[in-house]
Amino acid sequence: MQLTRKIRIHPTAEQEAVLWELSEINRKLYNLALNERREAHVSGVKGISYIKQQNDLPGLKQEWPELRFVNAKVLQMPLKTLDANYKSFFELRKNGDEDANPPGFKGRHYFTTMKHNQSGFKVTHDSIRLSHNLPGRGELAFSVPEHEFGAVKQVEVFQDCKGKWFLAVVEDVLPPTPVDNGQYQAWDLGVTKQTAVNSQGKFIEVRNIQPDKYWNPKIAAVQSRGDHCRKKKQDQKPSRRWIRYNGAKKKMERKRSNQLKDFQHKVSKHLVENTRAGTIIIGDLSVKKMPKSRSATRSLNRSTQGTGYLARFAGFLTYKAILAGKQVIEIGEEYTSKTCCCCGKIHAEMTVRDRVMHCDCGTVLDRDRNAAINIMIRYLSQHALWTGYRQFAGNLRQTGLRVPAIPGHSQEAPCASGG
Repeated sequence: MQLTRKIRIHPTAEQEAVLWELSEINRKLYNLALNERREAHVSGVKGISYIKQQNDLPGLKQEWPELRFVNAKVLQMPLKTLDANYKSFFELRKNGDEDANPPGFKGRHYFTTMKHNQSGFKVTHDSIRLSHNLPGRGELAFSVPEHEFGAVKQVEVFQDCKGKWFLAVVEDVLPPTPVDNGQYQAWDLGVTKQTAVNSQGKFIEVRNIQPDKYWNPKIAAVQSRGDHCRKKKQDQKPSRRWIRYNGAKKKMERKRSNQLKDFQHKVSKHLVENTRAGTIIIGDLSVKKMPKSRSATRSLNRSTQGTGYLARFAGFLTYKAILAGKQVIEIGEEYTSKTCCCCGKIHAEMTVRDRVMHCDCGTVLDRDRNAAINIMIRYLSQHALWTGYRQFAGNLRQTGLRVPAIPGHSQEAPCASGG
């Protein structure tokens, strides 16, 4: 698997000047390629693709000698980025997102990330060197903390919104081979909390922090004030007040995102390190389909679509588990919250506001715990793990939950075919 290591660097004034000069060349190339695609679309010309624009680079270097100052591999990355942006735009439109906008031109005030893919860099245990062909300029050598890098595939240099410089080093990491030790842990991921059940029938609940509840009213207030100020127009500079409000808004959005991301990193690491389970089962989330649900609300959509409560946490949990030598399995979680884990009855009338499931069979259970049990049962059933199911069902009965045969089966354990 590949991991990206973010490293802070401190370039000198001369190195910053070199980086900005190289960035400007990449920015102009990106805008030139974008303009070519737009003109082709207006005139109805077909065949303007990444391959075509890449093949045109040698001829373009004859007309534009500055392109020779940039490493050849680095020069291809703006074209790849533009192609990826267009593919993302067309995919969003295909899925019915009418608000999706096509790629736009890059302004000169923002540093264009330079990607050194497979070549154009040299990595040692304490330094990274990036190549360039600017005449009379020093090399781009940056000291980094001593680290045994794996097989480095790509090095990116970028600048964040605060003006700090970073390297993103993509390296191949060989994780340990996962071993199925017969211990399982099933997770139901939610907006307010994450709920799990293990093979011993013990439940784990982690309540999420919700920084959006604190920051969203503040962000909305600042945005409202900014909307009453003069914004930037085509031939007009934005007002100083609008710049101040817009900067405050971006700063609060960044804090909101960083708080949630930091919490999810720490929790996912703690959960992986403190479980004996060799297999972790999570629901296969369909985050993009959630806003189309009849029970979707505005606040729920803002949580699932904007701040990454669910999909990002699942990603953190997955890659940390793989690095720890555990395997992560995704299981379809349709109706796991609405299906009684004891009798199999589906409560279609349940909404997201119904936090407890009351079933006619006498089962009264938290909906998230019910979903975690169903995810575990579904996994054991599909993989025909007879012994695991017997152990899991027996442990749940000791807690007072009556788990009979899997819905659709007459026997107590999964059949040999796993059906």
